[in-house]
Amino acid sequence: MARVCQVTGKRPIVGNTVSHSNIKTKRRFLPNLQTKRFYFVEEDRWITMKVSSEAIRTINKNGLANVIKEMRANGTKI
Repeated sequence: MARVCQVTGKRPIVGNTVSHSNIKTKRRFLPNLQTKRFYFVEEDRWITMKVSSEAIRTINKNGLANVIKEMRANGTKI
């Protein structure tokens, strides 16, 4: 499960690199992923997750407990 955000599900997308002469070659646009450790107070343990920068902002806004509850409701194992 490389290069996939565990919270938002963001993954690489495919597009074109366009040169000055308008030659198009395939390329991949990778998401901005970071491996981040969060302290999960409810279970008194550290959780390491591979998340995008947007997911980090979502966790800061909604709280880690709410995000993990939604992930477990969708069937993701944490």
